[in-house]
Amino acid sequence: MTTAPVLPHWETVPDDLPAAIRQLKPALRARIEASGRTVEEVFAAVERRVADRVAGIKAEKESVWPVIDYSDIAAGTVTAAQLDKVTLRGCAVVRGHFDREQALAWDAGIVDYVERNDFFDTYTGPGDDFFGSVGSKPQIYPIYWSRAQMQARQSDRMARVQAFLNSFWRHESEGVRWFDPNRDAMYPDRIRRRPPGTDSGGLGTHSDPGTLDLWMTEAYQRAFRHLFDGTVEAYDPWDAAHRTTGPQYPGSTMCSAFRTFQGWTALSDMDHDQGVLHTVPVPEAMAYLMLRPLLTDVPEDDMCGVTVNQVFPASEKWHPLLMAALTGIPDVRAGDSVWWHCDMIHSVAPVTGQQGWGNVMYIPAAPWCPRNETYAADVRAAFSTGSSPSDFPEEHYEREWTGRCTPDQLNETGRRGLGLD
Repeated sequence: MTTAPVLPHWETVPDDLPAAIRQLKPALRARIEASGRTVEEVFAAVERRVADRVAGIKAEKESVWPVIDYSDIAAGTVTAAQLDKVTLRGCAVVRGHFDREQALAWDAGIVDYVERNDFFDTYTGPGDDFFGSVGSKPQIYPIYWSRAQMQARQSDRMARVQAFLNSFWRHESEGVRWFDPNRDAMYPDRIRRRPPGTDSGGLGTHSDPGTLDLWMTEAYQRAFRHLFDGTVEAYDPWDAAHRTTGPQYPGSTMCSAFRTFQGWTALSDMDHDQGVLHTVPVPEAMAYLMLRPLLTDVPEDDMCGVTVNQVFPASEKWHPLLMAALTGIPDVRAGDSVWWHCDMIHSVAPVTGQQGWGNVMYIPAAPWCPRNETYAADVRAAFSTGSSPSDFPEEHYEREWTGRCTPDQLNETGRRGLGLD
């Protein structure tokens, strides 16, 4: 074993990305080889681990997604087997997170909110092309501050599920408390309303933890240290170390917050074959994604298609083993919520002539930490003026709208989530 070389790092996007990648990749390989192992040996170890998970998914067939009743989370009666399955698969459906009638009322309230403010008369098209649109109306509504959304975000039931999900992560290590599992930062996101009869091309397989910053910034080089120092068997996708201190590279697909889980709450009933969420339920797959560009069949200035201002792609070309495990959610009812590990590859399946509505509000688990505390200042400013949050296109439809949530409607959880208490 030789002394491990210091990795080059760029805390902002390099001016010459191809040149930076050509500098980075040999340094990463040298770092691995200093451990006495080759890149191929390290990748093979990850591939075996992932292949074992994929085989288990194929064998399990329709019961891949863990399903947990909210009542068990509230009562503390989730079984050890259920907990183990969430850790294994990195995803879960929470049945009855909210009463069905409450979720349907929120859906109706959102319709009333956009219609009373003449949204469809002023809508000028999507501010970004990440989700696309259907006909003359959006699937993704660029609104953030409806009373329905805020009621869900700051509800006790949401806080209880977020704390439950945060508990799967190791939040203390190296003498540092990386986040507070019992307090979430409010991360306002949009809603989706997809009407019956919709033809949708879906959303391709991708991951959202970051882009080139995952290899290029010092914090993430530390977060993924086991992948590059020869101890890949020690890599733990549930270890939050170094993930909560610095943001992603700025760009049109960035997320300023650290999320333990991405998630949405269903505002309508949705069958599993109607253009729903699919994931690769293998939390360890991030190790595969991070090491794959270092193999010799990938061009020296290419990271398997990862670049800035685009989502982190996953594809048959570079990741066929992972694509074999792509698995859809089960049927859900209004009031259920769906959650997946922040690193997880996911997509939305295409659909032709959708049966029923496909409506959700996006609410993640984003525990309080330095990174999320910093973003909370931006969220507070956006909330106070009805503006679009800074992670999203500057559309600002709600600034002059009536009926949006106001500061006097915040409860203690909402105030803490905005960093006001």
